[in-house]
Amino acid sequence: MYSIGRLLPALLVGALLSGVAQGGADSPPKPAATPEVTTKDLDQVFRRSTIQIATTDARLHRFNSWIADDDQRRARGLMFIRQLRPDDSMLFIYPQPQPVAMWMKNTYVPLDMLFVAPDGKVIKVVQNTEPLSLKTIESGGIVLGVVELPAGTAARLKIAAGAQVIQAELAASQH
Repeated sequence: MYSIGRLLPALLVGALLSGVAQGGADSPPKPAATPEVTTKDLDQVFRRSTIQIATTDARLHRFNSWIADDDQRRARGLMFIRQLRPDDSMLFIYPQPQPVAMWMKNTYVPLDMLFVAPDGKVIKVVQNTEPLSLKTIESGGIVLGVVELPAGTAARLKIAAGAQVIQAELAASQH
């Protein structure tokens, strides 16, 4: 029979050797599995609404939107989503007009971002943002909201600075 005093060092050596065989202590850690988040999961966290965007070519485009209207929801955003429908969007509404900076941390789908002034006019469009990036995306001015759309939507529908975002809660926040 082995004594614990002699068995413990052997177990430790075995554990170390198996770690070396799997890449060792200096190998990068395996990434943690990211949660699978679907649009149905978003429906549990965010209220739904519709927004309309009137473009300068006199067209009106309608989107189903999740509303991010408090700090917790704005911080959560579209993180971990892997797929959006063409008419999906997220509308971030801020408590007062302010400069805003966004990033794509934990966001797996490229997005178009529309920065919306207090009067509902789009002042800046950032197209095809880089998924998982920590790069800061700034509003370039005072905004009351940000609309996130699937990447390519702004170009396809000709949504540019000067477009008008129409949504009841955003309009109510303008006063």
